[in-house]
Amino acid sequence: MSDEFYIGHSALEKLSGAFSREADLLGEELAKFKPKTDAEAIHDGFGFLTESEEVTSAYIGLAEQMTKAIEGLQEHAYAIADKLKENSHNSVAADRAIEEQFKGGDR
Repeated sequence: MSDEFYIGHSALEKLSGAFSREADLLGEELAKFKPKTDAEAIHDGFGFLTESEEVTSAYIGLAEQMTKAIEGLQEHAYAIADKLKENSHNSVAADRAIEEQFKGGDR
């Protein structure tokens, strides 16, 4: 049994597009998330009581960490999409080069 496999150009392009679309969706959701979780919105939600400052600070920190994590995930999804597309283009170029070699051998 062989460990080799082949993934066609169109499948790589489709997978690349899926990663790119998911990254776009993450960006859209993040754009909705940020205004609801910025420091001002959180302060407004908890009020300015002295005993709420610790809780407010914790929520602000959590929101900032979530934002950074989602941005990182989005960047990785775009990077995967780019590498899949690059691999697809390289595969097509290699297939064409091999095809040209075979054509040259027939002459």
